[in-house]
Amino acid sequence: MVFFGSRKHGSIFTFNKDDGYLEALLRGFRKGILSAADYTNLRQCDSLEDMKLHLSQTDYGDFLAGEPSPIHTTTMAEKATQKLVDEFMQIRNQSVEPLSTFLDYISYGYMIDNVVLLITGTLHERDVSELVDKCHPLGMFKSMATLSVVHNVADLYNNVLIDTPLAPYIQNCLSEEDLDEMNIEIIRNTLYKAYLEDFYAYCNELGGQTSLIMNDILKFEADRRSINITINSFGATELTKDDREKLYPSIGLLYPEGTTKLSKAEDVDHVRSILEVYSAYKSFFSEGVNAESSLEDAFFKHEVHLNRMAFEDQYGYGVFFAYVKLREQEIRNIVWIAECISQNMKSKIDQFIPIF
Repeated sequence: MVFFGSRKHGSIFTFNKDDGYLEALLRGFRKGILSAADYTNLRQCDSLEDMKLHLSQTDYGDFLAGEPSPIHTTTMAEKATQKLVDEFMQIRNQSVEPLSTFLDYISYGYMIDNVVLLITGTLHERDVSELVDKCHPLGMFKSMATLSVVHNVADLYNNVLIDTPLAPYIQNCLSEEDLDEMNIEIIRNTLYKAYLEDFYAYCNELGGQTSLIMNDILKFEADRRSINITINSFGATELTKDDREKLYPSIGLLYPEGTTKLSKAEDVDHVRSILEVYSAYKSFFSEGVNAESSLEDAFFKHEVHLNRMAFEDQYGYGVFFAYVKLREQEIRNIVWIAECISQNMKSKIDQFIPIF
């Protein structure tokens, strides 16, 4: 993808000229992330109405006002996500280059998920317009307005997908025929590989603290995808070892030696032995893949750590990315606690990932 803003952001002396206000605004939003005391109170709730009452005393305020009883966990998730989207768009609408392009890159990950959802719905002959309600609001794009003319995969590719910001990824990685023939998860991982590599290059183009912080975050995301692709491919007949290797991003701590070994892995134990030599990931399996703390939980914990550390730095854009990811984890925590309460499974209510 062509870099929309070739200009680098300001240094320690000039950063605040264009981006200081928005960084201050974001750090104000960060103060609203639920504290340990808030989680203690949420865990003591006996119903979702109690949760609503407590959350109304936090930064979430009246986000559930007007919602009829009984409240559902899906409603909580939708309203909390909309609050995140409103905050993100408040910053995006006031940003200038190169921050505006950086924020657009954040939204591209959600666009990929939305595109995959549209492809899946079209393949199953669903009314694609109905799928828009299920799309993530951060990943909406203008050409969604033309969904009414979509009747098959060819229409979707030619009338919608090539007009999205993801068009360079789609045109370079996928053809119209691929949408019909290729496994949907392969399509997702192919697009995500191109996106991560492009985002990584853009952050390095910006340089400074943005490059320093985002390199660690994006390398971890690339490694997480490589590990997950490997584990999920075991027993999948349509994905050969060569095909598997093509889906690995060409960035990350594991690249290239670790990903080459992962492409030849036969089982989870083999993956564990490969990761043993990487201190950052060695503990992920030792914490117990089959125990209550899953590999996915270990990934989330490390992601929270990296994003939390981004706020220890200044004069860079890493905090904007980190804030979105921390809020997403908070929403997952709220939904987990709400599900445990609604299903009377309080014995598992503590299995969320604290943030601050």
